[in-house]
Order: sequence, then structure tokens, then C-alpha cells
Amino acid sequence: MPSFLKIPAQPVAIALGLIALAGCSSDDARTPPAPVSAAPAAVGVPDTPVRLGATYTVRGQQFTPVDQADYDEVGYASWYGEELAGRPTANGEAFAPDWISAAHRTLPMPSYLEVTRLDTGRTILVRVNDRGPGDTRRLIDLSAGAARQLGIAAAGTVAVRVRRVNPVEAERQALRSGRAVPERLPTPESLLAILRERAERLPVPSAAVRPTAMPAAVPTAPGGATAPATAPAALGSGPFVVQIAAFSNRARADELARRLSATVAASGSVFRVRYGPFATEAEARSAQAQARQRGYPGAVILRDR
Repeated sequence: MPSFLKIPAQPVAIALGLIALAGCSSDDARTPPAPVSAAPAAVGVPDTPVRLGATYTVRGQQFTPVDQADYDEVGYASWYGEELAGRPTANGEAFAPDWISAAHRTLPMPSYLEVTRLDTGRTILVRVNDRGPGDTRRLIDLSAGAARQLGIAAAGTVAVRVRRVNPVEAERQALRSGRAVPERLPTPESLLAILRERAERLPVPSAAVRPTAMPAAVPTAPGGATAPATAPAALGSGPFVVQIAAFSNRARADELARRLSATVAASGSVFRVRYGPFATEAEARSAQAQARQRGYPGAVILRDR
């Protein structure tokens, strides 16, 4: 695991403001919200039991979950969306792309984090319910809903500050029920300058290839075991392509292709997101493995006709 830089606590004043996701016309649109009520509300998914787990390994690196109350780090954030909708997160919840959630490698599930975008100072509250990112150059992966609220859906990957907090119960209830909570006041420019300087010392993830959360084939839930690999059957002569996903909606296919630096091949009303073509089977196998590591276990190799 990379050694992220520790950020001293800062006495930053906090106030509330909300982005209504359904009313946003762009990533940076800010619609005045209805305040989060302290009145009883449906709690949605529960906050118990809190899951931590034992040390686990992804891509040869070990990660040890820890309940760190004063967690405060600088790093990079990306996001994942509809391609994983409905799949179980590491704590057993069904992933809902529009909810304000996040994947983190070591913090308890759930835990609550303030995520600050360092180029604008915008800060939102998210709920951790998954393990990730698989790419150790990234500190956190946000859901599509959180990415929209923070305004990074178009940017893909941005530098952020991630700080663990203990929000009021009304805010916890809102996130557990799929609702965004008010956006915090922007971080002061004087503090942002310090945070940006520290972020510049970190390795920058590729903005062109935005992996999603940890793939199902690796132990996203701590303590899980990866099934032993079996030798793949020979495919014959190329060229080959790796099909990642197929959609009946061209816009969804284009969006996924953009995020993964892939291409879209149209066949009637079906739009296939794919890598390639590749001249050799070895190249295709490598691309397939990368796609599966990025959260697409159904990626298959096909002959390019």
C-alpha cells in the first residue's frame, strides 16, 4: 500500500448546502436543497454490523483494515457506476450507483468520510460500503452519484482530501436511504494550497483508464479466497477483440468506452464495448485480464471478423 501523506487537523468551519442529483444539469450545477430533517425517516440499509475484516491481498499487495478514527489523507479519487449496479458490495449491500457511497481499502464498513476536491474546494459527505480501489495510486473510488455531487463525473480522476468524520444521525439516515446530504462550505484557499502541494508529490493515476471497484474474482470482502486459476483453452489465430460489455443504449456504451479507453462496435441495436483488435492471443489474454481486474469478470475474447 502506498504511503499517503498525513494531513494535520484544521479548524475549518462547516455549514450545510445540498446538491439535488436529479435536478443537476451539469457536474458543477448546484441546486438549493431541502434540508435534511432530524425527524424519523426510513433508515434504508443498516449501519450494523460494522465490518472490518482481516488482512487480505489484491494483485500481490497486502491491505490491513483498521478502525482509524482520525483518518485524514490526500490522494486521488475516481468513480464507478451503472456497470456494477445491483452487484453486492464488500459489506453485502447491493451497489446503487446513484447513492452517495464509496469504496475504501482499509476503513470500516460503514464509515463516513468528507471528500474534498482540491481543485475547487468542494466537500461532500459519503458512506463507505465497499472495498477498493484496486489501483493503489488511487485513495478512494466514489459511486456515480457521489461523483456527480462532487462534480468529478467528467474529470474522471481528481486529487482529493479524504477525512473520516462522525456526522449527525439525520445525515447518516439520509445516506442510508439513498439521499445526498448538504454539501459543506468550500475549503479555504489557504488550506487548499497546502493540500495541493502535498498531492503533487504522489503518483498520478491515468485519467484515460478509470478502473472500477475491486473485481469480484479477488477477495473484496476481507478474508475471501481467490479461486485457483485454470489454464485457458487455445483460441487459434487472430486477430482478436476483448468484449467488455454490450448495451442496447448507445449513450451508455459510449460512456463506458470513454471511461475505459475502449471502443464501441455497433451491430444492429446492440453496442459492444471492447478492446482491440489484437494480433496475438497473448495480447488478448492480457487485455482480458485487465478488464476483469477493473470489475468486468464477464469480459470475453472473440475473433475479430
